[in-house]
Amino acid sequence: MVTRFGWAVMLVTGGLAVIIGLALSLAGLSALRALFVGVNMATMLCYGYDKYLAQAGGRRVPEAALHILAAAGGTPGAFVGQLLFRHKTRDRQFRLVFWAIATIQLVVLIVIAYVRASITIG
Repeated sequence: MVTRFGWAVMLVTGGLAVIIGLALSLAGLSALRALFVGVNMATMLCYGYDKYLAQAGGRRVPEAALHILAAAGGTPGAFVGQLLFRHKTRDRQFRLVFWAIATIQLVVLIVIAYVRASITIG
């Protein structure tokens, strides 16, 4: 369950993703690529923020919020954030859900690539 604080973190993270994406789009990157980069940068920063809160003993970002950010396209940013901040790397249950999200996304990408190739060939 995502708490009120978790929703606030996701809202701020989403806003940050849009701002980064808009800036990259204005710099010449396609809108979809810019949004993808923005979501991943914001997700990575959210992992860093949660690590900071964990060390400071403050209120934490709910795990559900981190998973939602990954599921929204931020899986690469989440993975980099885990490695960069050494965060959530030992929590077996968290890692299981994270890798399930990553696997589902990979399967979806493979299916999309297959369908696009089939349409192009056919």
